[in-house]
Amino acid sequence: MQHGEVWWVEFDERRPVVLLPGDEASGLRAMQVVAPAGVDISGLGIEVAVGATEGLPFEGVLRFAFPRPGFTPCTWLTIMSRDDLVERAGVLPSVKLREIEDALRVAGQPQEWTATAAAKLSEMKDALRLGELE
Repeated sequence: MQHGEVWWVEFDERRPVVLLPGDEASGLRAMQVVAPAGVDISGLGIEVAVGATEGLPFEGVLRFAFPRPGFTPCTWLTIMSRDDLVERAGVLPSVKLREIEDALRVAGQPQEWTATAAAKLSEMKDALRLGELE
């Protein structure tokens, strides 16, 4: 097992994850593949697309949210053991691995919380309340 591999795991249901670099002694670092946001999240986070090319039966993303004061973003990052891995689905090309490493680096840095980003988040929250976003 190495970083960049795509595996199926059993959480509440069968879901794909991408193994990330890390200290395997404390567990495997992985990020769950999720559906694309479907809206512009620039200023709030980054999405890295993964899909059929990487061995998945659907198009998804790895979502990296930017931290902001008083808010802990959910990036679907988890620690798991080898026993959690059910079936290998594929492996990411080196170009995609660099994109993920860049996204991890950017998401880990403090970001300036702008009025534009705050307004965009407010719009997304309103759309979610009204059932306009899935």
